[in-house]
Amino acid sequence: MAAWNSVPLHVSYEVLGWFAFASWSISFYPQVILNFRRKSVVGLNFDFVLLNLTKHSSYLIYNASLYISSTVQKQYRDKYGQKEMIPVAANDVAFSVHAVLLTAINLFQIALYDRGSQKVSKIAYGILLVTWTSAAVCFFVALHNHHWLWLISIFSDIQVCMTVIKYIPQAVMNFMRKSTDGWSIVNILLDFSGSVANYVQMSMQSIDQRVYFL
Repeated sequence: MAAWNSVPLHVSYEVLGWFAFASWSISFYPQVILNFRRKSVVGLNFDFVLLNLTKHSSYLIYNASLYISSTVQKQYRDKYGQKEMIPVAANDVAFSVHAVLLTAINLFQIALYDRGSQKVSKIAYGILLVTWTSAAVCFFVALHNHHWLWLISIFSDIQVCMTVIKYIPQAVMNFMRKSTDGWSIVNILLDFSGSVANYVQMSMQSIDQRVYFL
């Protein structure tokens, strides 16, 4: 089983991981609180919320599978090397669970509060249909061949794709309205901070596992 070679890098990795977890987790609350105080979701793009839910659901499937399943872990090490560390920590799984729950609360608020004339676009419906249909097909392929690592890599790819596109509907709506009223800017700042910490965290793990083996 792989282990850390540098104690300082290991400690820094853990600290940054929980910092990213805290930043990302807290980032969901300003929007939820803003919606609650206004009793309105006008200004919050519904496409963004649905794409965000797809992103975090896919991320949860990937993280939980790779962190919990011994079968997936074995396939990972068979492919990448027995000394390779599993690239998912407890804080990754904890964040994913929390993110799905909080995004679901946003959906509940959309159903409950004043929506004005806003609705989910046909483009978003199309993206979601293609995404989850493809995921279902891949599941049955993996079920037949037992290629579970390949399957969760598909969910990882979905997570990346959703990350790239999820903010576009919100940005376009803000531009068209010439306003960010109803959209929490604090959410963006915390999301950005967590992302930076996460990239540094992954870099530290990579340095530890590569440099010390040279």
